[in-house]
Amino acid sequence: MSETLDFIHRYRPGTDPRRAPLLLLHGTGGDENDLVPLAERLAPGAALLSPRGKVEENGMPRFFRRLAEGVFDIEDLHRRTAELAAFIATAQKSYGLARPIALGFSNGANIAAALLLSHPDVLAGAALLRPMTPFVPADAPDLTGIPILLLSGSMDPLVQPGDRDRLAKIFSAAGAELSYEVVPAGHGLSPLDLATTGDWLQRYGVVRSLTST
Repeated sequence: MSETLDFIHRYRPGTDPRRAPLLLLHGTGGDENDLVPLAERLAPGAALLSPRGKVEENGMPRFFRRLAEGVFDIEDLHRRTAELAAFIATAQKSYGLARPIALGFSNGANIAAALLLSHPDVLAGAALLRPMTPFVPADAPDLTGIPILLLSGSMDPLVQPGDRDRLAKIFSAAGAELSYEVVPAGHGLSPLDLATTGDWLQRYGVVRSLTST
């Protein structure tokens, strides 16, 4: 693994030692600043680590390549996921962080899901907003006790019901402590998404033995 902080990123130290640090993963076209106001609102006092995706699609940052809408470049996905896992490990050492909880939207939720499936020891949990199934693992990872929130939109034109249900089944089979809800919304976030995520972070976004480095 690389020993350099090789992602453009934003780091904000925490002010509440009880709060687990949050790893903020933006959607397509976002950057390291996009989710900071949301995280400050949902988890006040938490340390924030927010990298910018390294891939560009028509000038818009992403965390991995896609071949078409909803069709992922799986080779690039695995490579970028490993890069992100290495960055997180190095950032933990550099900033003195516990294992973070990911807060990811859309493309950011997809790479957070990929982290859980291929590098299950990296995250202490994840709130995945509008994710797709990044890939189906050949062998289920051990996610026993890892809290995961999966929020999908019932009117989301980008994520098919079968795809979101498949991801939920994968996480459940891996032993995750899964909270899965389909809210009356499209791909964008609704007030119900924010309220649900805030409640979930209030319950799970704390430093426990699970999140210690």
